Amino acid sequence: MLDYAQARRLMVDCQLRTFDVNSIAVLDAFEDVARERFVPPGREDFAYIDQTLSLDGGGGDRRAMPAPMLLARMIQALDLHAGDKVLDVGTGYGYATAILRQLGAEVVATESSAVLAAGARERLAGLSNIAVVEAPLEAGAPAQAPYDGILVNGRVEMRPQTLLEQLKEGGRLVCVLGPARAAKATLFVRTGDAFGARPLFDATLPALGAFATEGGFAF
Repeated sequence: MLDYAQARRLMVDCQLRTFDVNSIAVLDAFEDVARERFVPPGREDFAYIDQTLSLDGGGGDRRAMPAPMLLARMIQALDLHAGDKVLDVGTGYGYATAILRQLGAEVVATESSAVLAAGARERLAGLSNIAVVEAPLEAGAPAQAPYDGILVNGRVEMRPQTLLEQLKEGGRLVCVLGPARAAKATLFVRTGDAFGARPLFDATLPALGAFATEGGFAF
């Protein structure tokens, strides 16, 4: 049987640290949260590979759990502090939500798949400061807004304007933005009614249909 604790340590040392993840808080959170609990049943031994892991949530989207190093870099870019309110869009089975909560955030997790939402609630049961909301991903969770940070677990082909408008002043949103072969992890920061965007690094994830464009990519 795989030693999951050792696999977590190796993930942190060999994947995260070598991919410019240098926040001690983020590294500790990834070592503390048992990733194998948040993968599809029967896939536990694949939890710590450095690849995106497919999720079967039904519906038209090819949903996925971001590779650990990709997720860690995205979360690091949010620059969170204890007590921040964070929106986790497309949480899947809830792994990113568990990491964000471990960092001291109050987390609202949205999931459009009833199967995945139920799985997230089951896996996150008993943890404080977490709410799982079954809702269209593009809608966010405006009732609980504004947010200090927003994380999107999937590739978006267009600027997620509705989500951006749910940020606080100075709030940050990180997502993978663009067409499949030219996508980049991108950080948005709110300043008044403007949203500055900065590409961080090349990345790819399965596209979220809710953020698709007709006829090609639009920023």
